[in-house]
Amino acid sequence: MRAEDDVYTNHIHADDLARACALALWRARPQRHINVVDDSDMRMGDYFDLAADLYGLPRPPRLSRDDASRQLPAMLMSFMSESRRLHNQRMKRELGLRLRYPTVRDGLAI
Repeated sequence: MRAEDDVYTNHIHADDLARACALALWRARPQRHINVVDDSDMRMGDYFDLAADLYGLPRPPRLSRDDASRQLPAMLMSFMSESRRLHNQRMKRELGLRLRYPTVRDGLAI
């Protein structure tokens, strides 16, 4: 999406997610939710640009929301309409999890 139409996304490396789940079994309080996300604060288009740059691929085109809704499946557009900026302080504080891949760049660079 173009910058003015883009949404925020949250990411977590599969290894960090697995570690968070295991720690939650032993350390999390009952009936409590914990956001399991990395430290990245990025928009979806920036994520795709970063992945393309790291792997030597061309960056995908940035479309307006209207153009994207005409070209992309409804399910994908639904996903691309959600914008959330989650924080992970509780994950770090209560689970004591230190991320091995604290940013998207760290996770994609392996």
